[in-house]
Amino acid sequence: MKKVLVIGIGAGNPDYMTVQAINALNTVDVFFVLDKGEAAEELIDVREEICRRFITHANYRIVKVPQPQRDRASADYKAGVDAWHADKAAVFETLIGEELEEGKSGAFLVWGDPALYDSTIRILHQILARGVTLFDYEVIPGISSAQALAAGHKIPLNRIGEPVQLTTGRRVASGFDIDSVVLLDPGSGLRSLREHDATIYWGAYLGTADEMLISGKLKDVADEILRVREEMRRAKGWIMDTYLLRRDGTE
Repeated sequence: MKKVLVIGIGAGNPDYMTVQAINALNTVDVFFVLDKGEAAEELIDVREEICRRFITHANYRIVKVPQPQRDRASADYKAGVDAWHADKAAVFETLIGEELEEGKSGAFLVWGDPALYDSTIRILHQILARGVTLFDYEVIPGISSAQALAAGHKIPLNRIGEPVQLTTGRRVASGFDIDSVVLLDPGSGLRSLREHDATIYWGAYLGTADEMLISGKLKDVADEILRVREEMRRAKGWIMDTYLLRRDGTE
């Protein structure tokens, strides 16, 4: 039986690799890497550095393929994502079917944690449900951007006895009722919240040499964050940022 590992590699810093993840790396015969293009080469570079640094043998391969693109102009967001996932499932199934031999192990190295706003596990479920390509799989957790954000700002994510919501920029744009960790915000969510009475803890490129951290009253720092994230996005060609919103700004 073929085996597929979904390995969380943390939010950008190779030091975030867990012992479990390192042990898993050393069992893998072939790594599958989705190439997002020249602008995001650093995302591949980190994965390759992790392999060089932690794998103690040379008997592995890295297979790179272009990542299917999501139609961001689609009027139906969910339909657009479903179509994108179907395209990715076709690519994954081809990789597992053609690049992974029976009895061998393949792996996807997932930025952050595979359980948090990542589609890899869901896509593997789709492939197995088709019943054409069969394999066993295992998920190895990683340090998420939410954890790295809290560590960078030296804060807990939650207040005593209080919940924390994990959400996206698209959803938070209409407001938030409880403290929220916001991921996948292209900037529209933050722009819509500039006048809210809240404190923000923002971070970009968490765990990397380019890490940026800004915090303060949302009304005071929102414009600065938007300016910095746009400058960095233009300079690097990509951006990953995360932020925590606290409604009253208290600890």
